[in-house]
Amino acid sequence: MNHPPLPDSPAEFLSLHGREVSLILELHADEAPLWRYWGPRLPEQTSPGWPLRQTRPLPSFNLDFDQPLTLAPTFGMGWFGQSALLAHRDGRDFAQAITRCEVEWLTPARAVKLHLHDEVAQLRLSVSLELDPASDVLLMSTELCNLGSSTLQVQWLAAGTLPLPETAQTVRSYAGQHNHEFLLQTDTLSRSSWSRESRRGRTSHDCFPGAVVTTAGTTEHQGLAFGAHLAWSGNHQQRIDWLHDGKYQWQLGEWLAPGEGLLAAGQSLQSPQLIATLSTRGLNGVAANFHAELRARLPWQGGSMRPRPVHLNTWEGFYFDHQLDQLIELADQAAAVGIERYVLDDGWFHGRHHDRAALGDWWPDAGKYPDGLAPLAQHVTGLGMEFGLWFEPEMVNPDSELNRLHPDWALQLDGRPVLTARNQLVLDISRPEVSDYLFERMHTLLSELPISYIKWDHNRDLCSAGGREGQPAYRAQVHAVYALMARLRAAHPALEIESCSGGGGRIDFGVLRHSHRVWTSDCIDAMSRVPIQRGFLQFFPPEIMGSHIGTAPAHSTGRSQAMAFRGAVALPGHLGIEFDLRLLDSEQRAQLQGWITLYKQWRHLLHGGPVWQGEAGDGVVWQLHGSTDGQDFLLLCYRCQPSANRYMRPAKLPMLDAASRYQLTLVTPQALPEAALYQGSAPYFEALRQPGKVSLDGAWLAQEGMPLPRAMAETAFIVHLHRMKESV
Repeated sequence: MNHPPLPDSPAEFLSLHGREVSLILELHADEAPLWRYWGPRLPEQTSPGWPLRQTRPLPSFNLDFDQPLTLAPTFGMGWFGQSALLAHRDGRDFAQAITRCEVEWLTPARAVKLHLHDEVAQLRLSVSLELDPASDVLLMSTELCNLGSSTLQVQWLAAGTLPLPETAQTVRSYAGQHNHEFLLQTDTLSRSSWSRESRRGRTSHDCFPGAVVTTAGTTEHQGLAFGAHLAWSGNHQQRIDWLHDGKYQWQLGEWLAPGEGLLAAGQSLQSPQLIATLSTRGLNGVAANFHAELRARLPWQGGSMRPRPVHLNTWEGFYFDHQLDQLIELADQAAAVGIERYVLDDGWFHGRHHDRAALGDWWPDAGKYPDGLAPLAQHVTGLGMEFGLWFEPEMVNPDSELNRLHPDWALQLDGRPVLTARNQLVLDISRPEVSDYLFERMHTLLSELPISYIKWDHNRDLCSAGGREGQPAYRAQVHAVYALMARLRAAHPALEIESCSGGGGRIDFGVLRHSHRVWTSDCIDAMSRVPIQRGFLQFFPPEIMGSHIGTAPAHSTGRSQAMAFRGAVALPGHLGIEFDLRLLDSEQRAQLQGWITLYKQWRHLLHGGPVWQGEAGDGVVWQLHGSTDGQDFLLLCYRCQPSANRYMRPAKLPMLDAASRYQLTLVTPQALPEAALYQGSAPYFEALRQPGKVSLDGAWLAQEGMPLPRAMAETAFIVHLHRMKESV
């Protein structure tokens, strides 16, 4: 039998360059491109010089053909690490190897698609790479096409394979659960593989589809760090594997349920998009790149974000107890304190008196709303506020008109129990008749009422997730959700959508191609929210982070914090209120109104510009929001624990311009009690209250830091910094 020769075509080098990032691949016409570099910016003309194999003597007891890490490593032909593709045809063609590589430039020097053919296994992998020079983010995705005449059974298709240097040390990922999202996990990289998987059918609370890899000496502000995130709202997997040259490979992709990867002749499978970046400016540099990428793609009407309106949500104030006169009174009170958007949460629709019935019956409950929602919606908009409405479109209760009429519409498996969660099932919205039903119900309300905002919830994991023919329906469900959101927005272009999934169970770049805000967590306990929001900001910008002032004690934890701390923690995100503010006394109302006024005063600075996070130690964490022109900054310091020191550590701000001087002014809302700020005093802190009295050099603030006051635990300290001029 004649065998084709091993790859030996001449090497060429393909380079992509961003502001601070470079990528180099080694191309051969008869194999997959070899990864040569993904790291800090190189000069344009930089080349590896020699083909990789010519620089690597073969070790003993090795295959006679060297197989380095490629853009799409495959199984069975000399690569013994994790493959980018695992597939077969009824047990045959289980081994793949690229025999031909074609280069298609989509945008010169910026975006390229590499078509990788395996003419033996009769398939094609098309790997797209785009390095955005504005954000230094690398966008990757892979399409697999079955060129054979029989079905290809796909077990795994990576969205992308990334190289990591031998200096990679630690991976920072996020676990959690309902009411406790973005729980930081820090693992040391070694020769053992690192892996995270979610099979829950949604992004999930417990396995966020992204991570950050750090090198020795990386901090919030300096050092080489790498970040990657899968833009996908369903099952997913990521893993990092050690390689025999001491480096690592990182793969992310959709986790395919058995049967989801069956490709008939001529069919293709498209991976989700992989969002990856790196920075020499530490964790904050990675975050800045992610923020820039998402901000460039958020689907704002007209292409730009308007100021994020102060938001009221009725859920924790009323739950299912909807009484029209009380809700109208709440609207009056909301408008009086400056709220700009009023969102009617769960409990408004037919038969919805508790969480055990009525999901799917999307028309107003006649007992609660005898004239429909129009009287409330018109009253709200008449007060100058926007009106929003809660839906959970993908779900149905067994006890509902919809389920009694169409019990087959729920995802289920023949012969298996129909498992409920929160007394609800999942509708198979990949079926056109189901999607059409939901669209018509929602479209009717959006057409008849002045609804400008939808809170779109998704409150359970997927299991028994079989479609009409018993096939797995996980990935079809995600694509159907995206399509329904897009269809609604096409019919109502001004509509804004919030992604909620038991709080933070569906937060990812995929759903944010179709939505404008996420509900960060159902936990509104301010102390719990500090680490949740810090984890969120590693990937997502603050203007889409739903952050509400809740009641005390918090419904999720039973703990209480002062209004001063609750307001300060909620301030930097998309501010909302979530309690029955009719119950406030005059002092509490004045404090709440003070925070709302402060938010409106500073939201132009809090949103849209750079964000840095840091720690002062001794129980204090901080975040700094800057203007896009670098002239103004707002520093928010949170004391989370009682101090263990007699004197307070300063907050060092190395991102400030060392050659400039900054004017500092204390920022406080009206009606805030003195004790809510700090205890004891010193002339510096008294001077901070008076604009123009305090200024410090940027070099001093960067190296030695801003003095912080003594304060009790669960208090905040907010300072405005204005860049005056160069230091003298």
